[in-house]
Amino acid sequence: MIQRIEIKGVHFTIDDKLRRYIERKLGGLDSKMSRHSKESAHLEVVLKELKQKGARALECHATLHLPQEVITIKEATVNIYAAVDITEAKLKLALKKYKDTHEQSKLTRHLFARRRVDFAAE
Repeated sequence: MIQRIEIKGVHFTIDDKLRRYIERKLGGLDSKMSRHSKESAHLEVVLKELKQKGARALECHATLHLPQEVITIKEATVNIYAAVDITEAKLKLALKKYKDTHEQSKLTRHLFARRRVDFAAE
């Protein structure tokens, strides 16, 4: 679980059921992060009610603070639980991209280590 999660509501009340749902869904994203990123990750979730011409929309705005980057996702739907689910899916994709760009893969390190052993043998 991400240790620091802030959940706020703007023109929207957050009950305990919704708070637990958000903590379970978005707090579980730490499995997609490295150990270094987990220690300093901070997640801010703002739930907002938008009033448009006759239609009611609920918005979930999530900001994930990581060591080298800040990831921001915003999603608006009629159902707040659906907005949280879509936000979770988008955060997973963004974390995968973050991990690919900012962290060296184990395979690369393994190949370089193997080359050094081969050169030493010659």
